[in-house]
Amino acid sequence: MAAQACVLSLPTIVQELAASGVQEPPRQYVRRPACVRLDAAVDMPEPIPDVDLTRLSTDADEAAKLRTALQTWGLFTVTGHGIEDSLMENVMKASRGFFHQPLEEKQKCSNLKDGKHFQVEGYGSDQVKFQDQKMDWSDRLHLKVEPESERNFANWPTKPESFRDVLLEYASRIKVIKHAILAAMARILELDEDHFLSQFGEKAPVTVRINHYVPCARPDVVLGFKPHSDDGVLATLLVDNDLVALQVLRDGIWYNVPTTPNTILINIGDFMEIMSNGMFKSPVHRVVANVEKERTSLAMFYGLDAEKVIEPASDQLNQPAQYKKLKTKDYMAGFYKHFARGTRVIDSIKII
Repeated sequence: MAAQACVLSLPTIVQELAASGVQEPPRQYVRRPACVRLDAAVDMPEPIPDVDLTRLSTDADEAAKLRTALQTWGLFTVTGHGIEDSLMENVMKASRGFFHQPLEEKQKCSNLKDGKHFQVEGYGSDQVKFQDQKMDWSDRLHLKVEPESERNFANWPTKPESFRDVLLEYASRIKVIKHAILAAMARILELDEDHFLSQFGEKAPVTVRINHYVPCARPDVVLGFKPHSDDGVLATLLVDNDLVALQVLRDGIWYNVPTTPNTILINIGDFMEIMSNGMFKSPVHRVVANVEKERTSLAMFYGLDAEKVIEPASDQLNQPAQYKKLKTKDYMAGFYKHFARGTRVIDSIKII
């Protein structure tokens, strides 16, 4: 009876639901029978590759390290990027601070306009697209950072007061990482150094998704974030503590990804897998819940102009194309449908 009552009084915000002291998650969040632990995984057999940007363009060993990371895990960490610890700490402090605001303050940035019209930008949960869709045990704040002309500050928090300035500063500084990595990827494939950088277009979006994961009494039956691969070219990730929650799928096995504060983790997106003709892998990953600790993460996503055609560099690589080509806007339309179901749109455009 207690679980049924929780369903009837289900808040739309997971943070509020957790604060109510619920012990059994409502069925919208329950993904498996209790006998199958969703938080079970094994440790990675080797450390996450760590790439030093100061050596990447001149050191063959460093480039080889990046190649291995791109072709195996699809993710790696970077050092030598020049972003101060203080800036990373401040952007995470501001991000975490937003979720610690009263609900009334956070709802000023709600992604439900007039309480019913969903938009991607804003604060809340992801859109429910079909009946019996399983929800993630987390809340998020999703914002468009670029193009500058498309920033809608009405969706941005005004509290903490530092939020806007520190996020924009972080976004501007991390561009250096994006450019260095994409140039190195092109060199690895023996393409022109600006091959990938030239694909973006004038209206290529840069978005930020800040996820807030709250404790759950039953981490064995819910997920903080469903299994998925990212759209876009690549993503950068910061976290606010050393809680092991991110997991990556490889050869049918889930592996725990160790992450620490002030460490920038990069993973490849579906667009890059297509553009590299499958040479670089877009990893499937998820986030598990924790029974005691909360966690905040900040991910920056780098996409392509909506009218841009995504296609593999098969001619330049002298390889048969492994993926169909299509416009970015068409890919994204399929992405959101597949994302809600926990499937991957990239699998539907592979050439068999």
